[in-house]
Amino acid sequence: MALDGIFLRHIKKEIEETALGARVNQIYQPNRDELVVVLRTYGGAKKLLLSSRANSPRVNFCTQTPENPAQPPMFCMLLRKRLGGGKLVGVRQLGCDRVLFLDFDCINELGDIEGLSIVCEIMGMYSNIIVIHRDTGVIVDALKRVDLTMSSRRFVLPNIRYELPDAQDKLNVLEHTPDDVAQAALALPAELPLAKALMQVVQGISPIVSRELAFRVAEGATNRLEGDLYAKLLTVLGAFKETAARCDQQPCIVYREDGHPMDFSFFPITQYGGFLRVQPTGGFSETVDAFYEERDARERMRVKSHSLQKLLTNAIDRTARKISKQQAELAQCGNREQLRICGDLLHANLYRIARGAAVAEVENFYDENGGILRIPLNPAISPAANAQKYYKDYQKAKTAETVLAEQIEKGKTELAYLESVADSVERAETERELSQIREELTEQGYLRRPKGKAPKQGQLPPKAFQTSDGFTVLVGRNNRQNDVLTLKTAAKTDIWLHTKDIHGSHVIIRTDGKPVSEQAILEAAQLAAYHSKARESTNVPVDYTLVKHVSKPAGAKPGMVIYVKNKTVYVDSVCQ
Repeated sequence: MALDGIFLRHIKKEIEETALGARVNQIYQPNRDELVVVLRTYGGAKKLLLSSRANSPRVNFCTQTPENPAQPPMFCMLLRKRLGGGKLVGVRQLGCDRVLFLDFDCINELGDIEGLSIVCEIMGMYSNIIVIHRDTGVIVDALKRVDLTMSSRRFVLPNIRYELPDAQDKLNVLEHTPDDVAQAALALPAELPLAKALMQVVQGISPIVSRELAFRVAEGATNRLEGDLYAKLLTVLGAFKETAARCDQQPCIVYREDGHPMDFSFFPITQYGGFLRVQPTGGFSETVDAFYEERDARERMRVKSHSLQKLLTNAIDRTARKISKQQAELAQCGNREQLRICGDLLHANLYRIARGAAVAEVENFYDENGGILRIPLNPAISPAANAQKYYKDYQKAKTAETVLAEQIEKGKTELAYLESVADSVERAETERELSQIREELTEQGYLRRPKGKAPKQGQLPPKAFQTSDGFTVLVGRNNRQNDVLTLKTAAKTDIWLHTKDIHGSHVIIRTDGKPVSEQAILEAAQLAAYHSKARESTNVPVDYTLVKHVSKPAGAKPGMVIYVKNKTVYVDSVCQ
C-alpha cells in the first residue's frame, strides 16, 4: 500500500511537531471504521483522522470531517469518557513498521492521572484502532474486536494483554547500513527484479518506493549487481536512509491519464518520466488526505446507501414484472370481440345445436365471405348457457381492458418515481440527504416508520451555484426538495430546467426580474445534465421554461410535475 512504514514515520514527525502537548477536545466516530480526534493546540483545533478501513487505512490530519451519525456508537462514547480532556504526551512507532502509538495522559473518575495509548495498526484488511493501558498493556477496547471465530493466533478483546502483530523478517534502513540491505537483496535465491528484491528485504517501503529506488540504480536492474551498479545501489540506499531519517523531502501524488490519483510517496518520483503527472504537495497529511478524500467519500456513501439501493432495486424489479404481466393480460383482452361474435352466433343458432354437443359449426354472418365457424362448447350446460357464458366473458374482458389500462398507467408512474428516487440515492453526497430520502420513502409507504422518536435533522438547502455572468442557480437534491424548490421557493419569473425524459434534479435560475442570458441558460443546463442520470453523457437534451408554466398534478408523486411552453437545449454534462 502507498502509506508504508516510512511514510508513517513522516506522519509521526508531523504529529509531534504540530500536536504534542495538545488536549483532546472532542472525539467522533463517523462510521464503524474511522475515528476523528479533535486536538486543541496552541495553533488552533486540529482534526486527527484514524482509519482502519481495509482499502484506505491511515493516520493523518484532515480538513474535511466525515459526516457524523445522529447517535454516536458505543466505542465512541467510551473514548469520550476515557480520553476526553487527555493530553497527547508522545507518539511512538515500532521501527519502520506500520504500527503507531499515540500516548495520552488522562484523568480517570477518581481524579488520578491514567496513561492510555491509541494503537493504530495500518495493515490493510487487518487494520485496527486499539486503546490500551500504557503501563500494563491491557486492552481497554478496540474498533474491531478479534475473537476465536476470527483468529486463532492473536485476540483483540477488552481486558486481555495487547500483543504486537507478527514482525516481518525485514531490515530497518535506519538501523542497518546500505551494504547490509544490498547484501540481503543479493542473497535472495532466484534472480529477481531489483524492485521486488528490495520489497522483500527492506522494512516499511511500498511498491512505488521500491520501484523508484531500483529505477534510480538502473532501469530494469535485477538483484545480481556487480561493480559500478553495486556501488550505485549503495549510493541510492545511503541517500534513501538519510531521507528516511530526516523526514524532510517533499511528498507527491501520481495521477493517471484520466486525472484520478494513482499513488503517492514521501519523496519525489521520477520513474514515470513524462507519461504520468507527478504533483508535489504541501504536507504529508495533506498528501494522504487529498489522495483518499474523493475515494473514501464515495465508499462511505456506497455503504450507507446500500440498504436503500437494495430496497429500490427490489421495488423497481417488482413493479416492472407487474407491468409486464398486466400488459400480457391486456393483450389477451384484445380478442374480446371474438367472444361477442361467438355469443351472437350461438344465440342465432340455438335451435340447430344439440344439447351436450362439444362443438357448434355455424355460418359466420359477420364474415363477408361467409364460411363456417367452429365454436367450442361446454357439453355440461345447454347451448343457451354457452351463449350467455361467451357474453359474460366478453363483458369481463371489456371491463378488464379498462381496469388494466389504468393499472398499467399507475404502474408506469410508480416505476418512473422509483427510478427517480434511485437516481437521487446514487447522487446523494451526505448522510442527511439519505435521511431525507428515507423519510420520503416512509411517507410514500415503501418503508416502515421506525419505532421511537427519530432524531430531528434540519432540512438541507438546495445546492447553489453562480453562472459566469452572475445569476444564482439552485439545484434540488431529491424529489421532496425539487417540489419545494420549484413550487414554493422559486418566483414565477424564474427559469426552470430539467433533463428531457431523463430522471434528474429540478434546476432554477433566479432572475430577480432581469432578462436571463443564453450563457446562463447553457451553464444551468449543464448543471441539470450533471445532476441527472445522464451525468456521464454528451449532447443531453434539457428543457427550460418559466416557473409559472410548471405545475403539479393533483395526487402526483414527489418530484413529478408537468410543464408547457418549453424550449430545449443540448449540452454536454460537465463536472462542477
